[in-house]
Amino acid sequence: MLLSLWASMRVKSVYRKYAAEPSLTGLTGAQAAARVLQDAGVDGVQIESQEGELTDHYDPRHRRLVLSADNYHGSSVAALAVAAHEAGHAIQHARAYAPLHLRMAAVGATQIASQIVMWLPLIGMFTGFVNTYTGIVLMAVGWGIIMLFNLVTLPVEFDASARAKAALQHSGILSSFGETDGVNRVLNAAAWTYVAAFITSLAYFIWHLLPLLMGRRDEH
Repeated sequence: MLLSLWASMRVKSVYRKYAAEPSLTGLTGAQAAARVLQDAGVDGVQIESQEGELTDHYDPRHRRLVLSADNYHGSSVAALAVAAHEAGHAIQHARAYAPLHLRMAAVGATQIASQIVMWLPLIGMFTGFVNTYTGIVLMAVGWGIIMLFNLVTLPVEFDASARAKAALQHSGILSSFGETDGVNRVLNAAAWTYVAAFITSLAYFIWHLLPLLMGRRDEH
């Protein structure tokens, strides 16, 4: 939990630092994303704006690249980094990148698992409807699914960032070493949030799995 908190604070700190640094080209995040997609030969992706900070994401079901308003309209180094990263996901989708499709297929199961680990402890505590052993099994399964989802997410996010860095360089959007360094720092900080999410879910999975393994050992 502390690792997740540190990663979240770090990515916001780095993002805000480079959100205050304008890019030399003056391209907005939306324009940068459009150029990255065009250079990659990917079309049919809508680029839209959304309110909020760091609400940026790629929606593969509707082929929408959604950027937070500051990154959509802004021309900061951070805006270029985030926009190119999300464009990287759109390129993954167009190239049928296997880990992305695996993660897409696992979304439904992961949403159910998230509901289980959120509500099951409360249900068991206040109603006693679920006995202890069954509850631990369900929690272990739930956290196991979330852990596997976060594991698959790692190559998806790292690959998107690698594509973003390469695309920004090759397209000439970045015009100085300082901008390149800033993009790297923003995307590397963001990567730690996914690493932290995986480690956290792995820890919760092991925490609930160990009593089951120890119980079986005691029976023998």
